[in-house]
This record gives sequence, structure tokens and C-alpha cells, in this order.
Amino acid sequence: MGDERRIPRWRDLKAVMPPLTREDRLAGAADLRDIRRLARRRAPRLVFDYVDGAAENEVALERSVRAFRRVEFLPRVLCDVGDISLATSVLGREIAMPLILGPTGFTRMMHRDGEKAVARAAARAGLPYTLSTMGTTTAADLTRAAPGGWNWFQLYVARERDRSRAALEMARDAGMEVLVVTVDVPVAGARLRDVRHGMTLPPRLRWRSALQAARHPAWWFDFLTSEPLTFASMGGSDLAGITGRMFDPGVTFSDLEWMRSIWNGRLLVKGVQRVDDAVKLVEAGVDGIVVSNHGGRQLDRATTPLELLPEVVAEVGDRTEVYLDGGVRSGADVAAAVALGARACFVGRAYLYGLMAGGEAGVDRVLHIFEAELRRTVQLLGGTLDPSVARLRP
Repeated sequence: MGDERRIPRWRDLKAVMPPLTREDRLAGAADLRDIRRLARRRAPRLVFDYVDGAAENEVALERSVRAFRRVEFLPRVLCDVGDISLATSVLGREIAMPLILGPTGFTRMMHRDGEKAVARAAARAGLPYTLSTMGTTTAADLTRAAPGGWNWFQLYVARERDRSRAALEMARDAGMEVLVVTVDVPVAGARLRDVRHGMTLPPRLRWRSALQAARHPAWWFDFLTSEPLTFASMGGSDLAGITGRMFDPGVTFSDLEWMRSIWNGRLLVKGVQRVDDAVKLVEAGVDGIVVSNHGGRQLDRATTPLELLPEVVAEVGDRTEVYLDGGVRSGADVAAAVALGARACFVGRAYLYGLMAGGEAGVDRVLHIFEAELRRTVQLLGGTLDPSVARLRP
């Protein structure tokens, strides 16, 4: 005679059921790929594709991500890694790990809390956050939302210099100390996913998009019950009009002097894709350069940042701080970039996936995943990220 069966209790069933709540699903995400899948399920396709996509055939994006697969680690053994620190110094200030939350546009389109949620998560993690010129929150509102954070500002130099001056003055008056000038956008890139969706700000639905929207009622409810999206630093909500006058194709190295006349804080230049340009920027006195192809969102087939990084570091790394932006999808990627010479890595898509997947809690989860992956990688490497522990395979 077999054992008698019993009626299962709720806690027994709950233990084997799939995650029911958003918090459970976030907690169950093992890496950024899982977070990305959650983001794709929650956000309408046109919103997800705005974050996920890149320029034209997306070759630059693919190469940037794939380059990290070429990294080979050379770990040291028999090292005491029981108590390690991930902290590093950026522009003379210590941060919790070599990670910077970079500038992204239209952030409240991904989640109603937008830039404020990201800034609060960054502050809790002890990391800098960079507000974009194309952001949907003012510098003053952001610093009020995250008063304990290290909040930076990113600038696109506008055709109308008065607009750029006003944006810089607002950021300065809000207490922001670091300016990140993006220089790889003389004109806007062709992001074909956005073109096919008829992307606008605020989003407007085509019939195909409307059918997709029916599957994402939570996002649309949040969007329709939130304050209208505007470009808070530039004024207005007309995407075509703003972008048409936002990017000045006439910007040159001499404009750095004009920025310095307004901004007395630290200045980084983002979008460097050649060694000779890096040298010129160092000679111009910038405080740091960011090797970046804009996440593949501007010029397709552009420089692959991780492959260029060692050349730039070899040439100017003893004279300025060099950062990497592009293709970073894990804490192990951060470890690889730092070992190859980067002071820290900028990320954008990574935290936007978290924001789409679960708002502020989603950004927290992404940063926790990166910290755990980076810590584990450093321990497995023997507790160091010096150049001897990583190389790029041919």
C-alpha cells in the first residue's frame, strides 16, 4: 500500500509556480538578457525599439557588443580575494564601482518616473548619473529628486547658442559639477526602427502600433496619466523641430573655449573615435575623454570602442582620464574595459531596460546585477584589474 496523498497547501504551490509579481520577476532575473526580455514584454514595440535599436543596419551596435566576446581573461591564482573593493576614483572623487549611468533622451517615455528614478537608483548605488540635453526632467527637478547623488549634465551644442548657454546655466545653478559634451552628432543618425514606427514625441500610434499597444495596457495607462513629455532643458515637445535645431553641424574644437567660458566645472568629451582626436582634446585641456560610437546610434560601421580603447589609452592615458561607452552588457564587460585601460564605463541601454521592466526597482536590479558580476569577476581574476589580466584575441 503506497503513501497517502495530501492536498497541497498554497505555500507549496507558490514555491513551484512562475513569478506572479513584477518584483518577483525582477528578483528572478539572472542577467541583463533577462531584464531585456522583461522590458520587451512590458513596453510597446515602438518604445522598446527606440532603446534597443541603432542606426541603419545596426552594424556598429553589433560589433560593439561582439567585441567583448574577444576578451580573454588571464586570472591569477592563490590570491586572497575574500575582501575586495570595487571602488575607484573618477575626476578626483570615489565612486562605488567603475560604472557611470550615461545620458539618454526621452527617458520618461520608458517609465513615468524617468530620469528621477534613474538618478535615485544611481545615488543609492554610489554612482554618477548624467542628465541628457534631450531629457524630460529639468536639472533642478532632478537634483531635488536625488539630492545626495553625483548628478552630471550632458550637452549637445545647439545651433542657437543661447539655448545651450541657458541649459548650461540651469545645470550649473542646480549644482551639477561635471559636463559631458557629446561631439559625435553633427547631424542626427538614421534609426530605421524609429522611422518604420513613425516615432514621435509624444508617441503617436500607427495602426500596427495601435494593435501592439493593446498588449501593453499598463504602460499606456502610466503614459496617459503622466505629465506630457517635453524636452525639459530645451523647451517644447516637437521632436522634429527640436532635433532640427538641436545639433549644430558647425561645431569645432574652438567651441570648447566657449563652453569653458560658461562652465567652470569638470568637462568630459564623449564620442571620441580616433586617436588623433583624443590627442587634440588633451591638448585642449579637457578633463577626460569617452571613447564612444554613441551606442551605434549615429554613424553605422563606426569605430568599435573596445577595440580602439587600448590605442587611446597608450597615447593619452597618462595625461587624462579615458572612459569607455558602447557594448557594455555585464559586470564582466566592465572588468574587461577597466583591465584594458578604461577609468570607468558608461552605460545607457542597460539601465533603460531596467527602467522599462520595472521602473526604479528595475534600475536597482540592473545595478545590483552589474555589481555582483563585477565583484565575482574580480575575485576570479585574483583581485586585480590591471592590464596583465585581459587581452583581446585576434
